[in-house]
Amino acid sequence: MEGLLHCSANSVPLSPINFLERAAKVCRDRTSVVYGSLNYNWGQTHQRCLKLASSLAQLGVSRGDVIAENRGLFKFCYASVSPNNSILSKFFCTIAIVGFDDIIPSKVNESLMPLRVIFRQVATLAPNIPSMYELHFAVPMAGAILCTLNSRLDANMVSVLLEHSQAKVFFVDYQLLDIARGALDLLTERAKKKPILVMIMDSDCTSTIDITSISYEYEKLLAVGHNDFDIVRPHSELDPISINYTSGTTSRPKGVVFSHRSAYLNSLATVLLLQMSLFPVYLWNVPLFHANGWCLAWGVAAQFGTNVCLRKVSAKNIFDNIVQHNVTYMGGAPTVLNMIANSTLTDRKKLNHKVAVLTGGSPPPPQILSMMEENGFSITHMYGLTETCGAGTFCAWRPEWDMLPIEEKSKIKARQGVPNLGMEEIDVKDPSTMESVPADGKTVGEVMFRGNTLMSGYFKDLKATEEAFKDGWFHSGDLAVKHSDGYIEIKDRLKDIIVSGGENISSIEVETVLYSHPAVLEAAVVARPDDLWGQTPCAYLKLKDGFDADVEEIINFCRDRLPHFMAPKTVIFLDMPKTSTGKIQKFVLREKAKALGSISNVPSVGSISNVLSVSNKLYA
Repeated sequence: MEGLLHCSANSVPLSPINFLERAAKVCRDRTSVVYGSLNYNWGQTHQRCLKLASSLAQLGVSRGDVIAENRGLFKFCYASVSPNNSILSKFFCTIAIVGFDDIIPSKVNESLMPLRVIFRQVATLAPNIPSMYELHFAVPMAGAILCTLNSRLDANMVSVLLEHSQAKVFFVDYQLLDIARGALDLLTERAKKKPILVMIMDSDCTSTIDITSISYEYEKLLAVGHNDFDIVRPHSELDPISINYTSGTTSRPKGVVFSHRSAYLNSLATVLLLQMSLFPVYLWNVPLFHANGWCLAWGVAAQFGTNVCLRKVSAKNIFDNIVQHNVTYMGGAPTVLNMIANSTLTDRKKLNHKVAVLTGGSPPPPQILSMMEENGFSITHMYGLTETCGAGTFCAWRPEWDMLPIEEKSKIKARQGVPNLGMEEIDVKDPSTMESVPADGKTVGEVMFRGNTLMSGYFKDLKATEEAFKDGWFHSGDLAVKHSDGYIEIKDRLKDIIVSGGENISSIEVETVLYSHPAVLEAAVVARPDDLWGQTPCAYLKLKDGFDADVEEIINFCRDRLPHFMAPKTVIFLDMPKTSTGKIQKFVLREKAKALGSISNVPSVGSISNVLSVSNKLYA
């Protein structure tokens, strides 16, 4: 079409960095972050993020160059690629994501061997505190990639992920310092270069902390930065902004790469599905290490909202913060809803306004939904994976459903619903034929996605990326049915992932530990229903002849080698059901575990001591 021009005026790479800059310009004096007695406005948060980005740049953290490797002085700077040269930008971005050698054909590799793109990674190990929120902007403002690690992992898993991510700087909360040091020691044993360690202090931090091996303290590092720092903007909106790990396996960790584009779009899409108005007050129950808080780390800034940070999630802390700060929105796994619904009268406070809640994972039971609504909460159920950058679908509620009985409402809310905005298409297909299953609510197929809010790929794992995007769709690994109204409903999982308290547990990972026990001959781990945590690991074992072990020994053995939430809570000894080829029939074991019923009996209102007792036993 004549008369049109594609230029820098009408084509700016999408990036959630813009949300912070916009908030600082439009609502400079409005509160951005609240944490105990600490308050920042958007102007202050913007300045702090600029200074932190500047400090990171001074440490050598940046977008990086395409550098020469033993081929003379030839150097091609990535920064010199024009933002409008989309082909080159996408090319170099792809190299950064999956690895140079994986993306370029071998014949071309030889002639282009001097070139390699380097993106710097910055890792974090911290709860939902202000510094974690600031790092979601400061790191990409420095041109680097944010890698948020699960704060519940042990030292061994943290070391594996640090090695895989190649993080140059490691921000660690003071309460997790021992785990971080253990992880760094393990890196040293493998002769790996350790990242720079930055400790995040807190107002309740004691002066007795051993500062050995700590390179910097967060506030002191921030203080040396400059607030006139020139933001390192993405050349392409496909540039990576973050890495989120789906698992901490020692053999093959999967680092899911979000692009600036996918983060930008899913931030706004999640804001829309939650019907988040301007100037929201959002309570941070969802860990920021979970898909960057379902992308709402950036989404709240887009709406000029207030982030109420929460170090420890408890019913009392939730109610106290809702009342004190007039919280209007929050997220939470079903376990958090359970915690609220079954809280004691002393922990609970009467709410004078509705609080919109976004939940994901297993659908909330009818009684929990009813109790939540009675206490002033409105629930929206969504479904997604790390690979969908958080919410991929949501149960779009229709007004005509309001008059249904609570049991019928809960059945509908259990559906994973329709595509989130930004997700072009979702379907339930037969993976062998790639044909859509009929919308009869009975025929099971695999959930598949196409859209702009999917991951860019798995970091340094082109094979897994290609497998996930096979046939032009993202394969979720989840089994579902499709109803006549187009809403989908998850029925099972292709992979034996156990979802406990919002955390994904790999059954293979637990089985590997069980097989290392000297008495174990065969092991299989499946999910057992749990009213409190959703699911917990149930281990079926066959012991070697002449060996003996009891339940307590097996559980303690696993707890010594795994994060406690991953250790089996149920152990059963039996002869394994097998196919004719000798393969363990896990579907039989799943039915056995299901027949056992819940391992936790959620107490009625007023019995929070029982909840705490169960919680302490399971997750201590």
